[in-house]
Amino acid sequence: MLGKFITFEGIDGSGKSTQIKMLQKEFERNGIVYKSFREPGGTDLSEKIRKILLDKNNIKLTSPSECLLFAAARAQLTKEQIRPAINRGEFVICDRFVDSTIAYQGYGRGLDLKYLYKINSFATDSLNPDITFILDLDSKNARGRLSENVLDRMEVSGTDFFDRIRFGYKKIMEKNPERCIEINANRSKEDIFKDIKKIINKKIIKEIQCN
Repeated sequence: MLGKFITFEGIDGSGKSTQIKMLQKEFERNGIVYKSFREPGGTDLSEKIRKILLDKNNIKLTSPSECLLFAAARAQLTKEQIRPAINRGEFVICDRFVDSTIAYQGYGRGLDLKYLYKINSFATDSLNPDITFILDLDSKNARGRLSENVLDRMEVSGTDFFDRIRFGYKKIMEKNPERCIEINANRSKEDIFKDIKKIINKKIIKEIQCN
């Protein structure tokens, strides 16, 4: 039996990392075997690419170069880690996947969406998550959660940039209503996780138990 692929999306500061940690603990309590990754990252090569992409000294990195580097890191992660884990029947939790490129480089940077979909389909061999949680939070509140001292190259782009990204995630949800679940992230982490846990149990766990 194939495993399930769960992704978390949202603008920087929306609380993805916190919710992923809570889901990991929930899986561990229930004896569910899983692998968890972040993007870009998860392999030796992907982590090296991550340093390039998030380094504020690389501010002149062009948008096409940016999207290609993300795709390269994603291709390596998919081939080395995600697909093998799914094929072993394990759950995979990923902090960002293709939707991030569509939202950030497509709607945020203004790159051609058709091109981005094609290059990422090639990079991932058309792999799609079983479910995607999109944590929705306005850019002002999200910014308030980030430390000004440790902002990376993406996080220093300004509120207009993140407003476009948030709009992009709305369009992604409209296009993928069966896969994408919007979560109101302007609440306590406990209330947010209650919703996520309920959806996981309904859409993923029960489906596996029935099979």
